[in-house]
Amino acid sequence: MDFEWSAVVDALPSLFKGAKLTLFIATVGLMGGVVVGGLAGLMRAFGNRFMNAVALIYIELIRGTPIMVQVMFIYFALPLLMNIRVNPLTAAIVSIVINSGAYIAEIVRGALLSVNKGLREAGIALGLPSWKILLFIIGPVAFRRMIPPLGNQCIISLKDTSLFIVIGVGELTRQGQEIMASNFRAVEIWAAVAVFYLFLTGTLTLILRVVEKRMRML
Repeated sequence: MDFEWSAVVDALPSLFKGAKLTLFIATVGLMGGVVVGGLAGLMRAFGNRFMNAVALIYIELIRGTPIMVQVMFIYFALPLLMNIRVNPLTAAIVSIVINSGAYIAEIVRGALLSVNKGLREAGIALGLPSWKILLFIIGPVAFRRMIPPLGNQCIISLKDTSLFIVIGVGELTRQGQEIMASNFRAVEIWAAVAVFYLFLTGTLTLILRVVEKRMRML
């Protein structure tokens, strides 16, 4: 079987369109996931019993279920329960927010608790309020330790967007499927889709390595 490059060339506009939507979903979802995960991580690390329990239930519930089940629940079940229509793009972004937030919460919790207690005690000795100790003393140290696992989570979430094909989101994998269904060139199209994902994840990996190297120099 010959590899037809013309099939790949013809598919490029649609694949670029899908790649842009993939990046959009991943970026917006991860931004929301950082907010949710940061709050849940703080609740786990420094919250009272009730806050800790609420964060723990959220984390275990989300980490214990596949993201595909979560997006199917948001898209199909939630409208029935709340009588609210959820469009596919919104369901995809919310799924990334909720899913990545649970994993980021544990990253934040682990990084915060790994910081030497002596730094906190030094801040208290200086008479600093708790929020200043967390923001200016513990935070910078913990953030450096978060970068590698946060980078891994970004790559995972980026690839997880391919699962949203089940609800019809026109991201990269969906575009590849539609093109393949029209020209039946499975080898060429899926090879091109794989290259797109490799480029996206490879670029993200390089950026994260540069950031990690810069943080080590500070």
